Amino acid sequence: MNRRNALRQMACLAAVCSGLGPMAVVAQTADPFAEFSTERNPLNVPWAAWKAAYLSDDGRVVDTMQQGASHSESQGYGLLLAAIFGDYAAFDLIFDWTEANLAIRSDSLLAWRWLPEGNGGVPDLNNASDGDLFYAWALVLRAQREGYPALMDRARAIAADLVAQCVVLAPDGSGRMLMLPAAQGFVHEEGVIINLSYYMPLAMREVARATGARALATCAADGDVIMQALSQEGPMPDWIGVGPQGLFLPRDQSDRNGYEAMRVPLFLIWSGNTNHAAVAAQAAAYRRAGALGDPDMGNNVTVFDRASGAVIETSHHVGYAALAALVDCNTASTAGSAIPVYRTVDQAYYPATLHLMALIAQITAAPECVPI
Repeated sequence: MNRRNALRQMACLAAVCSGLGPMAVVAQTADPFAEFSTERNPLNVPWAAWKAAYLSDDGRVVDTMQQGASHSESQGYGLLLAAIFGDYAAFDLIFDWTEANLAIRSDSLLAWRWLPEGNGGVPDLNNASDGDLFYAWALVLRAQREGYPALMDRARAIAADLVAQCVVLAPDGSGRMLMLPAAQGFVHEEGVIINLSYYMPLAMREVARATGARALATCAADGDVIMQALSQEGPMPDWIGVGPQGLFLPRDQSDRNGYEAMRVPLFLIWSGNTNHAAVAAQAAAYRRAGALGDPDMGNNVTVFDRASGAVIETSHHVGYAALAALVDCNTASTAGSAIPVYRTVDQAYYPATLHLMALIAQITAAPECVPI
């Protein structure tokens, strides 16, 4: 047994002995989030703060940094959080608003964005596959907890259309299956463009298992192969192309690891892939940049140049520091992490949501990375 696994087991044992719940319950129940829906939920206060800051009274999750928009990502993230925390009043609000305003395509997928300009509306009916995936996962989670067949039927319809509209064979002859970022706009003459931060392995596997859309689990496994290859060159790129000759950088994209790709190691850790090469590559980038200091100094790294490792952008939002601390801990040899205390003050929807997700991932998948 290596030291890393020993630390993990000791942390889990400590959770059992102290009665702290979530860390112990995960491995023993079919629902890894069961403890979050009880009074012992350690994230009740952060969840309440998240709702107060970003969830409107009508169920719209508002992204103030994106023109006050709501999108399938924000609605999917919000619905999943509500399901995890067993907050079905919030779940119903988010679900009802989303069904009324984004479920307007001819298939079962969601239009990707709603803008509040004028009377509000959807300027583009294209979908976003990550929003659909998280939305379906949330439906599955609640449907399984409550025996709610209508929600499971909705999840099945989304999963089936996600496969039909957004899953394609890689053009490199590998036989791998790829999940497109959307139904339109990502298949070109030179190849297929994908975004690996849209791949949430745990969600893909759980939705596939519950709905029978097995291609999603295949995409997760095949995406892992691509991530492993790219990790040899550094942290994940925001966008990557797959063409007849293999991987390539899309012409209209720079070789950056930024606001998109920062989610890759978070989702890998949350999915139990704590030793993944992509997690190690991201941690190495943070360390080289000296990005693990005081999160309140305002220099939390958000964008790297992959080739040089140079820092391109930083932010004052502490949610980005939470990601860095979680990723760093998962490649360290000691227990405990520097994940900052959750807050919504001076923090926008996106980093605040990633911060909350990092805390969920820590509790469910990386108990030894408890904040210190």
